[in-house]
Amino acid sequence: MLGKGASSSLNPRILTTFAGDSRLIRSTRPLPLLLRSNPGIKPVSMQLSRTLSGITNLLFNRSNVDELPGIKRKRLRPGKVSPCRPVPSDIPQPPYVKSRKPPGIVSGPEVHDETGIDCMRASGRLAAQVLEYAGSLVKPGITTDEIDQAVHQMIIDNGAYPSPLGYGGFPKSVCTSVNECICHGIPDSRALEDGDIVNIDVTVYLNGYHGDTSKTFYCGEVDEEAKKLVQVTKECLDKAISVCAPGVEYKKIGKTIQDHADIHRYGVVRQFVGHGVGRVFHADPVIMHYRNKDPGRMILNQTFTIEPMLTIGSINPIMWDDNWTVVTEDGSLSAQFEHTIVITKDGAEILTQC
Repeated sequence: MLGKGASSSLNPRILTTFAGDSRLIRSTRPLPLLLRSNPGIKPVSMQLSRTLSGITNLLFNRSNVDELPGIKRKRLRPGKVSPCRPVPSDIPQPPYVKSRKPPGIVSGPEVHDETGIDCMRASGRLAAQVLEYAGSLVKPGITTDEIDQAVHQMIIDNGAYPSPLGYGGFPKSVCTSVNECICHGIPDSRALEDGDIVNIDVTVYLNGYHGDTSKTFYCGEVDEEAKKLVQVTKECLDKAISVCAPGVEYKKIGKTIQDHADIHRYGVVRQFVGHGVGRVFHADPVIMHYRNKDPGRMILNQTFTIEPMLTIGSINPIMWDDNWTVVTEDGSLSAQFEHTIVITKDGAEILTQC
């Protein structure tokens, strides 16, 4: 679920929210630029690798690396990443696992017959159950790697494959994004601390279909500023789902989210998008969470994700040297929620709920 930033020599298109291995993932059709400058906002700075930019060292390896002016918490720092966890050979794997190359956005929407929708309900329900269990583990002292271990075990115990594992070389079965991490945090040895917020992003591949969902959880006693950000981000997702129905333009999602975020003066991250999901992990349409001019319209029995990411401060993302973890430029908090939905004749059904 990760898009990669680029130098000015590249011709960026809309990026999926999960890429890896230092490669851009481009959609198969021309789309508005996602990596761009906004009036009054500094250009997006994102790093492809240690050899291409010193931005991460500049921001995170200085003597004042842990200092966030006016904020008690310290900047997020990378911990130790444990080896990849094995998956039993009898569990079917998505095709991208063996290639270790991210396949990009598959052209065309994911539209299903009745059997396919039932399969999507099953994968979505399992993803929701895993996410609920993962959230119950969030407490001060637990490491994000321990959460990954629990998620991994529950998924394979249910005969499913953890979709992130091996996607473009991603080394873990779940994404855990703490505090200023916008998305795609790699579970590691860092223990959660009292007052943290953490987004847990779960995707499972069950019977040939992906179910994708995420939620931001509180760790211990969280301050009111963080609670409000999390609450408003959830409201943005709920409001966006409520406007979905056959024939509705996709751009209504972005307008709905940004209108609500603007009321509370929160930023909406633009570099990472929702996407079609089903038999493949990422397909058309690209779902932008901010005001846009996408002319596309929703289709009956179509499945896709909506996954807004809001920030208290800067919406500019910085990528760590691991080529996955994306954090806010200024260290301000970020929150995210995500559901997989199917478009029905009456509106939209949330597939990723227990």
